[in-house]
Amino acid sequence: MQHIDPLSLGSRREFLRRCGMGLGGVALSSLLQRDLQAAQINVDPMHPLAARKPPLPFKAKRVIHIFANGGASQVDTFDRKISLDKYHGKTLPGDYIATERKTGAAFRSPFSWKRYGKSGLEVSELFEKTAEHADDLCVIRSMKADVPNHEPSLLLMNCGEARQIRPSLGSWVTYGLGTENENLPGFMTLCPGGFPIQETQNWQCGFLPGVYQGNYVDTAKRNVDELVENIRNHGLSRPAQRKQLDLLAKLNAAHQATRSQDAALEARAQSFEMAYRMQLEATDAFDIGREPEKTREMYGDTTLGRQFLIARRLAERGVRFIQLWHGAGQPWDSHDDIEKNHKRLALEADQPIAALLTDLKRLGMLEDTLVIWGGEFGRTPTVELPTPGSNAGKINGRDHNSHGFTMWMAGGGVKPGHIHGESDEFGFKAVKDVVHVHDLHATILRLLGFNHEEFTFRNAGRDYRLTDVHGKIVDSIIA
Repeated sequence: MQHIDPLSLGSRREFLRRCGMGLGGVALSSLLQRDLQAAQINVDPMHPLAARKPPLPFKAKRVIHIFANGGASQVDTFDRKISLDKYHGKTLPGDYIATERKTGAAFRSPFSWKRYGKSGLEVSELFEKTAEHADDLCVIRSMKADVPNHEPSLLLMNCGEARQIRPSLGSWVTYGLGTENENLPGFMTLCPGGFPIQETQNWQCGFLPGVYQGNYVDTAKRNVDELVENIRNHGLSRPAQRKQLDLLAKLNAAHQATRSQDAALEARAQSFEMAYRMQLEATDAFDIGREPEKTREMYGDTTLGRQFLIARRLAERGVRFIQLWHGAGQPWDSHDDIEKNHKRLALEADQPIAALLTDLKRLGMLEDTLVIWGGEFGRTPTVELPTPGSNAGKINGRDHNSHGFTMWMAGGGVKPGHIHGESDEFGFKAVKDVVHVHDLHATILRLLGFNHEEFTFRNAGRDYRLTDVHGKIVDSIIA
């Protein structure tokens, strides 16, 4: 059969038409005979998730995105501002951009700070274990989004567009690179206890084929049968399931032949096949009991500890994009009691983050795994004033701030022990080497081997890209 590069085709539907068969019928007969060791599995080249090399030299092969949902405070974590101590309780000098709600006087960080590593990176006590990896981190202190509201900022950070339906970053990455494991989805979202604001839109595939949609797993659950519903078929043997699925594939192919424009039908056909394949691979990948006790202790026997260890196991098995949500139910959105709430959230995340970085280095995976930490925006250096229905009259929290915040990356070709950009002396606004979210996305794609201006998908007569008509690569953070 003539080799067809899925990226050269206008759409997944065109790929199916030229192959002359439904998704469920692609290379099924050999599946049971293949080695189930994920790192050694090569997906059939005709499959939409076939592993592909990017067009440009690349540093990263996969991404682990740790999403601090709600917006962690930059001035309480990775961007110390001594001027806040001086002006604490006083009105800040100069004119400052308005935020979503009224804010008042300067509000100093209630946390202590230390310098770490050869880089001398200052980190607050909230992330003292993560800070032990200071010389692995590339800290961006000049991030900028568009508006100080959760909904549009979540979509901007995840999908590159604040209002319209667009594919998420994870979907774009999987569309471009495929997967290295045919028995697991290429894009997985680990989010304990339910959905964040905007729910599944955060990992949507938009107008990309459904096979590139993020696959949600509730990591608040512990055992494999709860984590992935219906992962085992207790009524049929594997050969019997295979016969059923082969028949279903033939019926779907016949049905699709007269409905070539039905993307939803294509996605559903693919989901049957993926569900079958996952029965063996997922039971292994999600079973952290197979890890040595020492490794499990390093991550911690907590929801996030288990979640981060699962993420490492998925990355090890060839999943391209893994998004770890932290704070979906109780977010970093500390409009009040920021000292108590940020301390609780950091206590949950600090040990697992440090363990993940340690583990990736131990396995030799950090150099080609891009780890990202941050939220949809940051928080104000000024205290939020009481408003009806907000913060119960307390004056000990911070409002949303899209004008300047901090994110960090590690591994995957970024400069280790590097600080990029600056916010003003109070941490309110990015003022030097500003990095917009579009710039961040452009840089992530470049690390993965793509030119963000040429990496497109044609939809409704237009070539779309993750960065739309924006974005510039931040070359100074690339090693």
